[in-house]
Amino acid sequence: MEVLSSADKRRLRQKGISEETLRKQLDGFKTGFPFARLVAPALTGDGVLSFSESETERYRRLYKEKSEKETILKFVPASGAATRMFKDLYAFRQACREEKDAVPSADVREFFGNLPRFAFYEALREQVMRTLGKDLQEAVSQKDYSSVLDCLLEPAGLDYGHLPKALLLFHRYETGPVTAMEEHLAEAALYASSGGICRLHFTLSPEHRQAFDERLAKVLPAYEKKHGVRYRISVSEQKPGTDTVAVTPDNEIFRDREGEMVFRPGGHGALIENLAEQEADIVFIKNIDNVTTEALRGPTRTYKELLAGVLLERRDAVFAYLEKIEDCLHKQEGPSEVFLQELEDFAESGLCLRLAEGFGAMDPAARLAVLQKAFHRPMRVCGVVRNTGEPGGGPFWVLSQGDDAPSLQIVESSQVDMRDAGQKRIFETSRFFNPVDLVCSLYDHKHDKFDLSGFIDPQTAFISRKSVQGTDIKAMELPGLWNGAMARWITLFVEVPQRVFTPVKTVNDLLRPQHGDV
Repeated sequence: MEVLSSADKRRLRQKGISEETLRKQLDGFKTGFPFARLVAPALTGDGVLSFSESETERYRRLYKEKSEKETILKFVPASGAATRMFKDLYAFRQACREEKDAVPSADVREFFGNLPRFAFYEALREQVMRTLGKDLQEAVSQKDYSSVLDCLLEPAGLDYGHLPKALLLFHRYETGPVTAMEEHLAEAALYASSGGICRLHFTLSPEHRQAFDERLAKVLPAYEKKHGVRYRISVSEQKPGTDTVAVTPDNEIFRDREGEMVFRPGGHGALIENLAEQEADIVFIKNIDNVTTEALRGPTRTYKELLAGVLLERRDAVFAYLEKIEDCLHKQEGPSEVFLQELEDFAESGLCLRLAEGFGAMDPAARLAVLQKAFHRPMRVCGVVRNTGEPGGGPFWVLSQGDDAPSLQIVESSQVDMRDAGQKRIFETSRFFNPVDLVCSLYDHKHDKFDLSGFIDPQTAFISRKSVQGTDIKAMELPGLWNGAMARWITLFVEVPQRVFTPVKTVNDLLRPQHGDV
């Protein structure tokens, strides 16, 4: 690593990044990170649990019975701006500026042809009248597309290109349009409350905090009255200490025109630190854009309660077994074969764990130690839906570096070496998709919080190529929040229906039936 100046060291201290962390990042750029080693897709009966209607209701009842004694939190990653949601509109606006008669793509035509169906239509209409002095539909009929998009995307207008998705108007009701944040408030009241208290935590960028607080203060009393709960809302920002250094294509530290090191946000994997700070027995995790309308919210509640019921059943069983293991060790009695077989059966059937081939040949004390370590970890239950072509990762059996047996992981396409025909075939035979629908347990059987940093697989970081000030650079993303950042957790996959997955990745997704007029 190049010699750091006093200014470099001061900048590291200001961000909370140690020189050792910087060195590891630079080493990572030089050595790169290995592709995931896929063993097989997780399928129904082999890594993916599927429950009948009666079983689903049993788990829902279990959750409802136990939830009043648990502290529950809904954790919503909402840091990023919605810029990518309007990617096609940005491209078309630029084309309009460069070419008078620019031809809109099919997606752009769909957007302009359905403007009245968007929840933000009235707000945009008022903005266009203030700015252009004409009605929105008149401006569209005159093909003044660029000006209309300015009113939608720019700070002088609605600023939708820079606001977080949390503050965008997603749905329209008789009482008026509501933001994605408000839909999360309403949804959380259905399944994430305990003792009349509904706790939510949003991650935000600092520049969005004031607008978020103002909107929340405006709407919260009405939501408390409607849903009969008291909300406890907390917010955190992605920590500067999780930023990663940018480097040149030759892996040297990239510096700006003033000679300062350039750092970039480390991706959503950085939020594992924000998650680790939460004080809750049960934590639901769901992306900010994955919400539906009130009329279609029933299935969401059903399957959230299913996931939580599965979590509680398996967590409590793990806790009971850990206490028995400790009792056995305390008495200094060797474990019986009957007890070891019971533990092994539960590990494989109850927790979907695979044990190393040589496990059975170990002496009893060593087998007990392996099982105790396998049980003493944070736990997550992840809803997965049938793969219908949505972009993103899915559930797989993966053999990670240093492991003797494969484990269940969520893997993105970027983590797979598609040049390897075998790996490509395994990835393409996956039947399920990960919609980021998680329920987590962060405490052990003694109610001590796990140090989540100890369960990250650092080899799942990712290097991408970017441009800064017109110069090519390499950037590093930390292991993803639900990928490598949770790689060492106990992981269970549960099939849920496609209708509970309603993401908004592009603005036109708001035209889907799950987001339509109600």
